[in-house]
Amino acid sequence: MKKKKPKFTLSSEYVLLIFTVLCVIMILVTFNTNITAGPLRGVASYVLVPLQKGINAVGTIVTGWSDNMTNLQEVMAENEELKSQIDELTVENNILQQDKFELSRLRELYKLDEKYPDYKKVGARIIGKDAGNWFNTFVIDKGSDDGIAVDMNVIAGSGLVGRVTSVSKSSATVLAIIDDSSNVGAQVLSTSDNCIVTGSLKLMNENKIAISKLSDTEDKVTSGEKIVTSNISDKYLPGILIGYVDEISMDSNNLTKSGTLRPAVDFAHLEEVLVILELKKEQ
Repeated sequence: MKKKKPKFTLSSEYVLLIFTVLCVIMILVTFNTNITAGPLRGVASYVLVPLQKGINAVGTIVTGWSDNMTNLQEVMAENEELKSQIDELTVENNILQQDKFELSRLRELYKLDEKYPDYKKVGARIIGKDAGNWFNTFVIDKGSDDGIAVDMNVIAGSGLVGRVTSVSKSSATVLAIIDDSSNVGAQVLSTSDNCIVTGSLKLMNENKIAISKLSDTEDKVTSGEKIVTSNISDKYLPGILIGYVDEISMDSNNLTKSGTLRPAVDFAHLEEVLVILELKKEQ
């Protein structure tokens, strides 16, 4: 049986020593000879230059990505800031719009106050109402502590809203003339012919209320005539505008007329009202 020849091996220390010596020799040769101007330079031009270009291209791409990420973060931060500014401006704009509309309504109340200068009044804000689209019954933020009493007349817009039906110290309930249970003694302003204005929530869907028992023997009342509260009304002060005649026709008894009128108040968008601090019975 043949014996195996021992393998020739070098320890890592010797391998490192050999490579170190070779590197030192190459450095000395490079400095003392022109060998790099020959074949090595050609090899470098074919190997190292493309490699360097590739490394530069990768570096450029990485730098571009880094710059893009930085720009993206800046843009996102600016976008969030702009969104916050837009939200603030939207809130401010809404407040300004509300102030504008409130100022417009208060100007209307001021004009209405001047329209009836003989009556002392107090302004009130609506703080509650029944369910539905119309302000047929609602609550205001003024009560007996502010001088308000039952049956005081309430006005807004261009004319009559209704009357107070119940009062507490700090609030009061108002029954509007459009409510089905409301009846107002009225008259035609131009002819003084008497009539009755009756509330109707059904007719309010057409922006109308009912008029009946109109005595118009001379057929002078036409569409557009003003209807105001009359002196014979037991709860409403005289001369307050209720609305304008819309349609009118003869009743079956051939003595009186009935029809509809358009109220002077927008009963779908009430917010502030004036309460007249005077009762009909006091007059």
